[in-house]
Formats: sequence, structure tokens, C-alpha cells
Amino acid sequence: MSLQDAPPPRAVIVISSHVARGSVGNRAAVFALETLGHPVWAVPTVILPWHPGHGRATRIVPDDAAFAALIGDLEGAPWVGEVGAVLSGYLGSAAQAESVARLVASLKARNPGLRYVCDPVIGDSGGLYVPEALAAAIRDRLLPLADIATPNRFELQWIVQAALDTPRAVMEAALMAGPPTMLVTSAPAMMAGGIGNLLVTPSHAWLAEHRMIERPPNGLGDLTAAVFLARLMAGEKPDRALQSTTASVFEILARTAKRGGDELQIETDAGSLSHPMAMVHMRQLMHPSRDRRA
Repeated sequence: MSLQDAPPPRAVIVISSHVARGSVGNRAAVFALETLGHPVWAVPTVILPWHPGHGRATRIVPDDAAFAALIGDLEGAPWVGEVGAVLSGYLGSAAQAESVARLVASLKARNPGLRYVCDPVIGDSGGLYVPEALAAAIRDRLLPLADIATPNRFELQWIVQAALDTPRAVMEAALMAGPPTMLVTSAPAMMAGGIGNLLVTPSHAWLAEHRMIERPPNGLGDLTAAVFLARLMAGEKPDRALQSTTASVFEILARTAKRGGDELQIETDAGSLSHPMAMVHMRQLMHPSRDRRA
């Protein structure tokens, strides 16, 4: 087999938190990616017994020097040619962002087609839940390297320092934030009682809406970033990837909520990752660049 005929690399390096119980951080992303056929190199940035939203918990953060050395080992690994993408999520310190930036730059130098997805896990409607220095490091060091970013609306608000109360405002902010592809979760919907995922590229914008479920479990953003990446690596067009990703995540959320689960039950509904049946309303929005040309 020639190099031109060789299949593209399928492995994904996932860098995020690890919990003993639950489906957040690496526990959500790794399961989803492996279920969808991708080998995963999983790197924990912090180790917890459960999500802090369930109550106080012991927090183990790797020493910054040791974390940097581990990342350095991955840079020089003999199997690095297997890696087609990097996904970063929750980080434990600002120094970790520097290590991730170095890894992404090194891998992209060897493979310009490598995708880097930055999920800037820094806050929610209650504000930042990481130190501001860490949030700034993700904004300033990692977002500029990202091919795709998947902030929630509140994280994007902090990044651009502006209120984002309409789809139009979200689109403008996404274009301002930098990465060429932005998937903004928890976006304002146009349907009553709904919520949306808004995907913005340099030339197109789509909104995928579904009904809102009150008090959802944590981990939806982690799962969304991983599934969207897998869809793109499978060759789906951005709008189709948005629709199928939103359907998968909403279906798992709705079924978990119906059972009264306090964590996403991804393992129970693994089939929803590859064959979702949930209805999602898709809208193609007027891209801000078209208004500028008018």
C-alpha cells in the first residue's frame, strides 16, 4: 500500500479530567470516541472521585513538571503517526495549557492535517469555575491553535467579554474568537422552550435545536466535543455532523433524565452514539459575512 492509499490516522489524544464515578471529562470523551471506532490516548489533567457538582471531593492535580514530561514523551512516541486529532478539555493548571500548546504545535508540524479541538471548559451560567489565569491561558494559548472550538455560550461570553443573548450575537462572537470552526453549545434557540447548538464556519452557520431538559447531568459538553470530532473524522459534512451529534447527545440526555440518572448513562445508550433517532430541528442562519457584503 502506498502512502497515498494509506488510511488517515484514527487515534485521538484526549486531554481532560478523570473521575472515578460518572461520565464527564475523559470518561465521556474516551468512551464515545472508542465506541465510534477511534483508538484513544487518554491523558488525565486532574483526578477526582466524582464531579465537584456532587459535593466536596479530593482533587489530585499532576505536578506541572511531571505533566510536561509526560506530554513530552507523547511528542516523541514511536506511534505518533497514528494520531489524527487532539481534543483538550478541562485543565488543572495554566502550565498544563502551555504543555498542550507545545504538543499540538509539534504534532501539526509533522502532520498538517491533524485536527485540534479545544473545548474551553472554564465556566457556565454561574461564572468561571477555574482560576482566571487558567481561563486566560486557554483563551490566549490554545484557542489560537484550534481548528475547532466547542465553548458553551457562557464560556464564549467570557472569552469575548460581551453578552450573547441572540443567535446573531453568538455568531458574531464565534467569528471574533478565532478558530475557523466554532460549535457553541447552550446557544439561544428560536423554538419556544428549546436550546441549541450553533455551528459557525467562515462562510456558513447552522442552529440545531431541541427541547430543553431541566437540571441536566454534567458532561454534555465533553460528550458533544468528542462525538462532533468523530463525525468529522468519519467524513461527515459540518451541518450533517452538527445534526447527528446533537441528536446523539440529546437522546442520551433525554433517556438518562427519564430514568432519573444523576450522571449521563452513556454506556446504557451506547447505540445512540452511532444510530441516534431523536428529532432535531435544523436551521441554516444568515451568516454575518453576507450582511457585510450586502
